[in-house]
Amino acid sequence: MKIMTCPVNGARPMSEFTYWGEIRPMPDPLVADDAQWADYVFCRNGAAGVKQEWWCHTSSNTWFIAERDTAKDLVLRTYLAGAEA
Repeated sequence: MKIMTCPVNGARPMSEFTYWGEIRPMPDPLVADDAQWADYVFCRNGAAGVKQEWWCHTSSNTWFIAERDTAKDLVLRTYLAGAEA
């Protein structure tokens, strides 16, 4: 069984989590054109490597960031948004 560590609830089975996508910088709404918005909304970087992703522990509705190596399928660390340092 795969395990992920929720920053609030500790180690839990992966079946208790939902993936919500890679963290990517949003274009500036005041100056972004249609092409920039289309790229942000529809295009994803599928290359393997270390990524920061939004996850949710559905049992407690805890949203957090997981730093994950997608090439090795390893969770490197998890933390609450704003606690990066």
